[in-house]
Amino acid sequence: MANITRFDPFNDLVDDIFKGFLVRPVGYEGRGEVLPRMKVDVAEKNGAYVVKGELPGVKKEDIQVSVDGAQVTLTAEVKREREASAEERMLHVERAYGKAMRSFTLPQELDEAKVEAKFRDGVLELTLPKKAAAARKQITIQ
Repeated sequence: MANITRFDPFNDLVDDIFKGFLVRPVGYEGRGEVLPRMKVDVAEKNGAYVVKGELPGVKKEDIQVSVDGAQVTLTAEVKREREASAEERMLHVERAYGKAMRSFTLPQELDEAKVEAKFRDGVLELTLPKKAAAARKQITIQ
């Protein structure tokens, strides 16, 4: 038996016009430009966390990674390549420019001295070794 659905072109038109209009921006640098959220994958492998993050359009020099205990912070800036000239008129712009930041906490503290970072083809790959757990110390009571 076939399902019958009512076609309502007005709702589709209204949705397209106001798409994202009432949604709060994820990243924002004050110029009214909304940056997409940095997408990251986190895996655990051989006593370390492996983080892969998408940073399209970002240059390696414009990426900053900081590690504080178990917290990782990624900051990246996408710079506008060039401004539109006087004789050029932009018809449609979807690419965002500005600063984006992503911070997350991992389940275990990290060994900051052994962190490795690679950036290739718009993908940042971090290898974040776990800090060795301190051995328990038996306390003698006097």
